Amino acid sequence: MAEAVLGFIGLGRMGGPMASRLIDAGHRLCVHDTNPAAMQPLVARGARAAASPAEVASTAATVLMSLPTPPVVQAVALGERGIASGTAVRTAIDLSTTGPGIAALVARGLAEKSITLVDAPVSGGVAGAKAGTLAVMVSCPKPFYAAVEPILKNFGRLFFTGEKPGLAQTAKLANNLLSAAAMAVTSEAMAMGVKAGLDPKVLLDIINASSGRNTSSQDKFPRAVLTGKFDFGFATGLSYKDVRLCVDEAESLGVPMVVGAAVRQMLAVTNAKFGPDSDFTSIARVIEEWAGVEIRG
Repeated sequence: MAEAVLGFIGLGRMGGPMASRLIDAGHRLCVHDTNPAAMQPLVARGARAAASPAEVASTAATVLMSLPTPPVVQAVALGERGIASGTAVRTAIDLSTTGPGIAALVARGLAEKSITLVDAPVSGGVAGAKAGTLAVMVSCPKPFYAAVEPILKNFGRLFFTGEKPGLAQTAKLANNLLSAAAMAVTSEAMAMGVKAGLDPKVLLDIINASSGRNTSSQDKFPRAVLTGKFDFGFATGLSYKDVRLCVDEAESLGVPMVVGAAVRQMLAVTNAKFGPDSDFTSIARVIEEWAGVEIRG
């Protein structure tokens, strides 16, 4: 059994399973979420519920965050009754996707309180969070990496990206752009083939045996599109947020993103039509409507 209590803030679709894995590993947790019901499964397993991020950060020297948007991360870290107000915390690990700008801002704000930010966004979806097979990208001062490595290994495979705040965020945004781009262009290719008369399963098998295979053709289409469920587990609003952040970051660096901008636009349409809580595989639903065809097994 681990001696020190860890803090965990944000117990949603990703945070809940990750916090549960820490309990599985023997860690004692102090947890907080704005939704009290999200805390109950962990409290039932021995976690202590806290009324605010500040209370968590006054209980644990290391506090993890898994939060949905950059403004929420900033508020939880630096706002009133936030982590920076805690009396015990020395290390804050952010598992969220915020973009490098917010990561740098939060790192500076926490440093004023002698708290070190470990930027550690994750990729691999809810299934990866439950199974402990996430990719965990990490940027932080190297001595802190050694300290947090045993904690983060509970979530999956670690990749140290460097010491500069936000480097891990940049890696995460690059990955999520590619994931969304694969979803968009696979939807177009599949709709074209099905409307021409191809069986969608046969076409998908061909793509997956050929050079066009990608994460969408291999995983998302069989699970969430051909079945008509559109329930892969990643919200359209979050994907749209990530791609916007990526294109904005590329622009600030002077890197052209012609294709990335088109992917952002597809997600904007999907977000407007089906709502931010829809699954991001709903990109295929937009293409289906425009093409006048259903892609089903």
